[in-house]
Amino acid sequence: MSAERTIRSFVRRTGRMTQGQERALRKLLPRFGLEYSEALLALDEVFGRAAPRVLEIGFGNGESLVAQAAANPQNDYLGIEVHRPGVGHCLMLADREGLTNLRVIVNDAVEVLHHQIADLALSRMNIYFPDPWPKKRHHKRRLLQPAFLAVAAEKIKRGGTLHIATDWAGYAEQIDALIAGQEQFALAERREHGGDRALDRPATRFEKRGLSRGHRIWDWRLERI
Repeated sequence: MSAERTIRSFVRRTGRMTQGQERALRKLLPRFGLEYSEALLALDEVFGRAAPRVLEIGFGNGESLVAQAAANPQNDYLGIEVHRPGVGHCLMLADREGLTNLRVIVNDAVEVLHHQIADLALSRMNIYFPDPWPKKRHHKRRLLQPAFLAVAAEKIKRGGTLHIATDWAGYAEQIDALIAGQEQFALAERREHGGDRALDRPATRFEKRGLSRGHRIWDWRLERI
C-alpha cells in the first residue's frame, strides 16, 4: 500500500485540550514520543531490549493502551494516534504508572506502518473501535480494507495476532467479509456480546459509549498464517 494517498481513515479533530494535556505533550512527549520519519525504527534500541512488540492503532485517550502495558511488562507497546488531546491524556497515564515499555507516535498509522515498522516486527496488532464512517459514501475511508490487511500481514510475525473490535453492525459485516476474502490470517476467535465478553483486552471509552447507545460489540482474533 502506498503511504501517499488522498483517502484517510481519520479526521484531525482539534478538540478541547486541558492544561494537563498541554503540559503532558510539552514535557512527556519527548520521553514517550517517537518522531515520524520515513526511516525504519530500531525498536530494540528504542526500548533498550528485545521483547514481543504490540502495536495499537488509534488508541483514543490511551486508557486501554496504558492498562495493557502496565499489566504486561514483558511486552513493549507502541501506540499511534492523531488526536492530540487523547495523546496528552495517554502520556499523563503512562507517567503516573511509571511505564518504560510504552512509546507513542502522533501520525497517520498507515504512513507509520509503511515507513517505520519493519516486516515481521510485531507480535500483535490491536485495532479497537476504529472510526466506522457510517454513511455509505464514506465507507471507502474505513481503515479495515484489503490493502490495509495486506500491509498488516507483512508487519506481524507468523503466529502473531491481529485483534479487532467494533460496535457498528454494518462495519462488523464488512470485517466478516474482509476476513473471509483473504488468506494471510486465520480466524482464531470471533465474539458478539453485550460488553461482558471482551476478547483479551480492556474495555475502552468508545466501547462504553457504544454500549450506552444500545450497540452490540464484535471482537475478532486473527492469527497470522
